[in-house]
Amino acid sequence: MRVVIVTESFPPDVNGVAHCALQTARHLLARGHDPLVLAPATAAGAGADADAPCPVVRVPSLPLPGYPQVRVALPSRRLAATLTAHRADLVHLASPFVLGVRGMAAARRLRIPAVAVYQTDLAGYARTYLSTGEAAAWRRIRNVHAAADRTLAPSTVSLRDLEAHGVPRVRLWARGVDTERFTPGRREESLRRTLAPGGELLVGYVGRLAAEKHVELLGGVCALPGVRVVVVGDGPSGPGLRSALPGALFLGRRTGTELARIFASLDVFAHTGPFETFCQTVQEAMASGLPVVAPAAGGPLDLVDHGRTGFLVPPRDPGALKEAVALLAADPALRARQGAAGRTAVEGRTWAAVGDELLGHYGEVLRERTAVAA
Repeated sequence: MRVVIVTESFPPDVNGVAHCALQTARHLLARGHDPLVLAPATAAGAGADADAPCPVVRVPSLPLPGYPQVRVALPSRRLAATLTAHRADLVHLASPFVLGVRGMAAARRLRIPAVAVYQTDLAGYARTYLSTGEAAAWRRIRNVHAAADRTLAPSTVSLRDLEAHGVPRVRLWARGVDTERFTPGRREESLRRTLAPGGELLVGYVGRLAAEKHVELLGGVCALPGVRVVVVGDGPSGPGLRSALPGALFLGRRTGTELARIFASLDVFAHTGPFETFCQTVQEAMASGLPVVAPAAGGPLDLVDHGRTGFLVPPRDPGALKEAVALLAADPALRARQGAAGRTAVEGRTWAAVGDELLGHYGEVLRERTAVAA
């Protein structure tokens, strides 16, 4: 099968869309298929794709004003030309917003089946950044996804939201986790001594530092005695958060095995963002053997079994977040039980298993197109 993955982001970008697109390309290649990625150009230039598992075509892009880590694709003839040159059997649209919208239009003109993967809560972002525009965001989501042969939602909440806003042909497709990289076995006492020289309990956040993530909610956790907050990631909110989270340790962006070592060396993982369609870092924390505290909203509702693998707290409630962390801080046995249960819960969610589910969706879409044509 020849597949073109049209994605709004791809490594070296570090975010959920880029990571999922990369894992999709890897799995297609491993199963004997022929993937090609089409993505916005990055600031890294021509060397950005040296380690990519398949060919990558970059289209011109500009940094998003106020958030230069995010790049927006410009109109380009390369998109349709790439679909034609690759002789695509199917187009995979990863979180279609700008480039993906053009990819959907090109696929329709060329009569190529398209599967759209919903990953970004644009309506939630509109509320956060504009205090308006939620209805317009849903109109855009509906228009793009209604044109696809199938939309894949990462969580049951996302699936219900899409259906409630009129998006047809929605199916559930969750995300995988690398259980070999993210494992309790990477815990390092020497790293813990560096992060917590006073023997503090380590509470970690991993993710983008942006307004919609509400990382400032960890301020109350910073005030807990014997607790140190560790923040991993970068983004436009970084400078303000350094003031809002006194005593927290900011490690910046970390990836790969280094990130896995940090995860495993924490004691508790705390996520704060209420707009997660899935929340990959929660899965990575669970694979690392950590109890998780997360908002009772979006993707974490599918991932965290309240009381067994962690705690779900009311979204944007700093008091509830602090109380849940304090409960875990005071009870090492509870942390151990929840961490072990979390690891068990994700052991079967490998990228290979999830990738095979995706191939199943592809196959169904192609058969449906063939049946209609006949």
